[in-house]
Amino acid sequence: MKEQKIIAVVGATGAQGGGLADAILNDPNSSFKVRAITRNSNSEKSQQLKQKGAEVVEADVDDKASLVKAFKGAYGAFCVTFFWEHFSPEKEKQQAKNLAEAAKEAGVEHVIWSTLEDTRKWIPLEDNRMPTLMEAYKVPHLDAKGESNKYFENSGVPYTLLHTSFFWDNFITFGMGPQKGEDGELYITFPMADKKLPGIAAEDIGKSALGIFKAGEKYQNKKVGIAGEHLTGEQMAETFSNVYGKKVHYNAVKPEVYRSFDFPGADDLGNMFQFKADFEEDYCKARDVENTRQLDPDLLQFKPWLQKNKERIQV
Repeated sequence: MKEQKIIAVVGATGAQGGGLADAILNDPNSSFKVRAITRNSNSEKSQQLKQKGAEVVEADVDDKASLVKAFKGAYGAFCVTFFWEHFSPEKEKQQAKNLAEAAKEAGVEHVIWSTLEDTRKWIPLEDNRMPTLMEAYKVPHLDAKGESNKYFENSGVPYTLLHTSFFWDNFITFGMGPQKGEDGELYITFPMADKKLPGIAAEDIGKSALGIFKAGEKYQNKKVGIAGEHLTGEQMAETFSNVYGKKVHYNAVKPEVYRSFDFPGADDLGNMFQFKADFEEDYCKARDVENTRQLDPDLLQFKPWLQKNKERIQV
């Protein structure tokens, strides 16, 4: 049997990295094996990965030296950062720089960087259609990732910029699922008017990343956008209604209303949804569903994903 190449998976216990780790581990004839990179090798999820056959290695995205060590001997690296842990674009940019430089120093042959658009290319800071946040950003958690593309582009390591979509898993983990309104009716809430939102199952991000690694040089030094389906809020609400047998409405609030909601990052997310609505054509076009299906033949649409996860969302 041909020797399996190592894929170092950053955030292997998280949604995206976990999806890739599982995709490799569940592939019976895989030409790859998983090196799961985590800050805590004793965590329950780390131990589960170990039991499935992954090599588990401790490293921290804030510590470049630990990343170089963790990447050594790997053919590929899947790089991701988690903004919502610290809410700091500056920290996220430093983490991305650490990842790119570590990949170069360790001799990695292909890096996938999970990224998003720098919205300031569409909406300059002086554009008042939405507020400027943290003095330098329109959508901090998008802009920091997009700005960080340069570290990978300039690293000299073959890279793929993987543009992800709205995770349907946010309905589970971010509390975005149907909520009861004052009238007792159920609502999902987005400031998207009648515009389409590209969405995807987190597990399909991992499967798509595996498809990119499998394709060798085909997607190197390119951008690849992925989505499982492009849906309006109305269509998502209708799917919830069908799957749960209860009427779920779409609450299309204004972006300024969403920004005023009382949870951390509401202003950032309000701006994000407004950007996706205002530039629907560009944003959707960058995330082709058929191309995604070529990378991931098992790609889920929203309804089957919701049916699969029905018990995990309280409605």
